[in-house]
Amino acid sequence: MTTASTPTPQPTDDPEYAANLRRATLASSIGSALEYFDFALYGLSTALIFNVLFFSQDDPALATVAAFATYGVGFLARPFGGLFFGVMGDKLGRKWVLVITILLMGGASTAIGLLPTYDAVGILAPILLVIMRLLQGFGAGAEQAGATVLMAEYAPVKRRGFFSALPFIGIQAGTLLAAVVFSLISLLPEDQLLSWGWRVPFLASFVLILLALFIRMRLRETPTFIELEKTEQIAERPIRDIFTRGLPGVIVGIGLRMAENGGSYMFNTLALSFFVASVGGQADRSLLTWGVTLGSLIGIFSVPLTGALSDRMGRRTVYRAGALFMLLFTFPAWWLISLGSYPITIAVIAIGIGVAVNSMLGPQCAMLPELFGNRHRYLGVAMAREISAVLAGGLAGVLGAYIIAVSGANWLLLAIYMATLALITTASTFLVPETLRRDLTRTDDAIKVSREEAGEGVDATTVTVRTIR
Repeated sequence: MTTASTPTPQPTDDPEYAANLRRATLASSIGSALEYFDFALYGLSTALIFNVLFFSQDDPALATVAAFATYGVGFLARPFGGLFFGVMGDKLGRKWVLVITILLMGGASTAIGLLPTYDAVGILAPILLVIMRLLQGFGAGAEQAGATVLMAEYAPVKRRGFFSALPFIGIQAGTLLAAVVFSLISLLPEDQLLSWGWRVPFLASFVLILLALFIRMRLRETPTFIELEKTEQIAERPIRDIFTRGLPGVIVGIGLRMAENGGSYMFNTLALSFFVASVGGQADRSLLTWGVTLGSLIGIFSVPLTGALSDRMGRRTVYRAGALFMLLFTFPAWWLISLGSYPITIAVIAIGIGVAVNSMLGPQCAMLPELFGNRHRYLGVAMAREISAVLAGGLAGVLGAYIIAVSGANWLLLAIYMATLALITTASTFLVPETLRRDLTRTDDAIKVSREEAGEGVDATTVTVRTIR
């Protein structure tokens, strides 16, 4: 066991550094807001609108499953986007990749608001929806990873957990905005909602694109990538590196994300479909979105709070507490939703999103970038995030909708599914080393391929690094 060298502190009293830190926070926050506004809006529309407008209504249950399948298609595209843009981010820098991804992701989302429906063009309608969803997922595959890496590399070392979590308030803001907008358009008469009302929020996302683009064009490259360029250590073959030496970090990162990502999409979207299936078609769907709204409001405080706590207590401790809370919360949560009570269901969704999910998201914002070395950090974070998004978030909608359809809305099966995700994440917290205050200019990963490569510890406070053979 050895101790690490002290990371070089950022000059927090430097006005130029402080200005770029503010720009980085805004650039990351607005991108996160746009991504989750689009995804939350798409998820809400999947369960309540797209299944009606873009698919044949000969079998409504099958149409809902098909709608969730298109929702999952976006997740399938995310790892490929993460791989493509992750390589670019490690070779060309973080800034320009984030400019490209916001244009691709936002442009596809805006285009969804212009698509014709099944009644107008038949089978072409779901095909076009799938294409837009693929483009949206391809761009989003590196957007969140880029925001995570950008803020971790800009943030002051001792407050990295807090500052890295700040842009993820954008996630809550985007989800909150989508829920509020969807609640408002749901007040329209059904014929107006299905004819033109649902298109308005998708088209309005164009405003967020312009704002994010303006800020990102003024952003400077991160200090750690500048250091990588100065020392001429940019990876020549980042894909080979990440799937050899970086593979342990990717695998553990996927495990850490299963409960956070899967739980998020189950509470955001699947809970609504489950409630409607339990109560019947007469359910007031607009009321249910207030659970997502309240959960997002809680998240505005719980994400930076748990990020700050991880600066004091360590990333693993806070992350593990969140995973265990979700595990304990899962079975009573789905049973309570099955009762068909609006107030209870709204409260369950709010706690599930605001506390269970976001208590893991807070420390994750700094933890994932700290797992990977500087040469392939963008790609490593992207792969861990997006492969887990397919395995957890993407499957949650399709598998969950299938479970609801074939089991007659059996709450126990959904609870077992979510509990499995929580168990995987809890176990993963015992495999990851403590990464608190790790020097991000280091080129080696926190998790080593072999014990011979272990090297030094992770920070200047004599934290022990455990390795995986």
